[in-house]
Amino acid sequence: MTPVRVLLVDDHPIVRAGVRSLFDHRDDVEVVGEAASGEEALALARHLHPDVVLCDLRLGEGMDGVQTTAALRTQDPAPAVLILTTFDRDAEILGAIEAGAAGYLLKDVAPDEIVRAIRQAASGGLVLSPELSERVVQVMRAPRVRLTGRELEVLRLLDTGASNREIAKTLFVTEA
Repeated sequence: MTPVRVLLVDDHPIVRAGVRSLFDHRDDVEVVGEAASGEEALALARHLHPDVVLCDLRLGEGMDGVQTTAALRTQDPAPAVLILTTFDRDAEILGAIEAGAAGYLLKDVAPDEIVRAIRQAASGGLVLSPELSERVVQVMRAPRVRLTGRELEVLRLLDTGASNREIAKTLFVTEA
């Protein structure tokens, strides 16, 4: 079996070393490089052609994990990107998925789950921790607030810097 080629991206060297050690005695996963920033990850991915990039969400200064994911997905060939992080807010999860991430795992995941997720991402699958997938589905099913045409007009005018009085005059209403 050809090993899955993995690029590790985390701004903490100790985390990269710990994750790398998970694969030391495995024949099915090969760590081909490590990056401490999104910019470094992009450069390494262009030269190393990893199958999967395992990327933290927060990377210190510069590009974050979502920006890195979006940029990696434009490369040819584009690696699958798995986010491995401690951050579990709905907006962060959805942002990563919208940027093209093949999955989102929390750093408290079992080592075997990371390996399974890497294999699944390398074969084109999507991966979410079970507790996260339930939350993502709930967010997607939640009713969305729709603004009326009038409310959108008010927002457009606010965006131009108009005062309440100017908005009222423009829309032919009294100022409240």
